[in-house]
Amino acid sequence: MGVHRRQSVLLPPLWLLVTCVQPGTGLESINYAPQLPSATLEGRLTQSTFTLEQPLGQFENVNLSDPDPIWLVVAHSHTAQNFTAPRKVEDVHAPANFDRNGYYLTLRASRVHYKGGQPDSRLRVLRVGNDNNCSLESQGCNSPLPGAGPYRVKFLAMSAKGPVAETMWSKEIYLQQAQTFQEAPGSQSKGSVVIIAFLSILLAILLAVFLVLIMSACCWSTSASSPEEQVRMRQYHTHHMGSLPAERSS
Repeated sequence: MGVHRRQSVLLPPLWLLVTCVQPGTGLESINYAPQLPSATLEGRLTQSTFTLEQPLGQFENVNLSDPDPIWLVVAHSHTAQNFTAPRKVEDVHAPANFDRNGYYLTLRASRVHYKGGQPDSRLRVLRVGNDNNCSLESQGCNSPLPGAGPYRVKFLAMSAKGPVAETMWSKEIYLQQAQTFQEAPGSQSKGSVVIIAFLSILLAILLAVFLVLIMSACCWSTSASSPEEQVRMRQYHTHHMGSLPAERSS
């Protein structure tokens, strides 16, 4: 009986110790999933960026101080479930490790930026992948996304002691892809037919002009060296030279 009572006294402290060292213990889950804005928003999706609605009012009841960082976690869809929140701000993953880790943290903010309940006519959104000048090695770099996706994102709030709260993962996000225009087999567009016809006519005109120039050059060379012209030239010089003694004798 005494042994059983002693074990019961020791179990709660051991249980608390195990709970404290487990990764992710005490990480509050916020019932909110990041989402894209209305489909009518211009630039909502591009080939290297996408736009999110700001999580307004989602962190007001979280145990945070105003300077504590709130990160956006960007992950490949197939690696999102492998994400482990960093224990310290210094351990935040940069975009340079995206291919290896499958995720990175960007767009650092605080709950001051995400206050809700304030009347504002402006559309408050976040543009992911919108910074072409930051270094991929730097924390929080918002560099262009490397491919079409799919991606998933969520928000992670941290304090000096470690991660505090996180939202749910978003739905899969696909970026735009460069479109290639392919014609159906055996068919040609009207534009290509017009271009081909124009080039054919232009080639025929250039060929005709070239032939005319060649013929003109040949004809000019033949007339300049014909026997009749040479006879006339010799007769002219002979007559001219023969008339000189007559003029002198007179």
